[in-house]
Amino acid sequence: MKRQQWLVFSVVMLLVGSSGAFLNKLQASYRLSQPGLKLVGEPVYVSDGVAEWLVCTNTIDLPARVLDYRSEPLEVTFEEWDYLPIDTTYGRRRYKAKNGSWIDISIVLMGRDRTSIHKPEICLYGQGWKVDQSELVTVPMTRPASYDLPVMKLTASKSFTDANGKIEPYRALFVYWFVSDRRLTARHGERMWWMAKDLLSTGVLSRWAYIAYFAVCRPGEEEPTFALMKKLITASVPEFQLVPGPGEASPHPEGTRRP
Repeated sequence: MKRQQWLVFSVVMLLVGSSGAFLNKLQASYRLSQPGLKLVGEPVYVSDGVAEWLVCTNTIDLPARVLDYRSEPLEVTFEEWDYLPIDTTYGRRRYKAKNGSWIDISIVLMGRDRTSIHKPEICLYGQGWKVDQSELVTVPMTRPASYDLPVMKLTASKSFTDANGKIEPYRALFVYWFVSDRRLTARHGERMWWMAKDLLSTGVLSRWAYIAYFAVCRPGEEEPTFALMKKLITASVPEFQLVPGPGEASPHPEGTRRP
């Protein structure tokens, strides 16, 4: 390695080390904000395929029924529980339509350890999906006020082998955004910037969550599937999300069960 390259490498490592030490020192003194979501005291379980055990006693207060959908809670995967910090809070339900189609809602809420929230694309890659397209779009909301919810829409592809050995192509739509006690964004980088800015300027660590809606369809059915997802988002989000729009909201008390 050339001398100039060694110099650049040394400077980068010094900055990384200094930043890590600074953040660790700061972490000891910060306060944790309230979440931007409603919480409820219900158990969440994880399974490794053999045994099942309780991982936390709080969850996101996702509605059991929305529109014509019935829902059922989903377990946290063992891999996810093993990877994420122990103070992570989860919300997970599958919403089933009468025709057999389904849409999953998955929420990860950080605690004092900010590493609970990672770039959501990792979830798809880890399940073998190939991301073909990523686009920033909006979903029109009507409650509690009219606003456009910014979301990141990922379109992915994967092939499955059926019982007869035939390879079938499928498409997945993965729609996500982030929410804190005061803000909404669909950009991972913007969330990181706001979290650092708030921590440095106020000494408060914003308790961010990422919300994801996931559905699978056949190639060519992406648009009608996304239309159904938007309807579910519009109807379900006001039931559990406390921030009423993309602008900066005032701090609020901790979320509780709906009356």
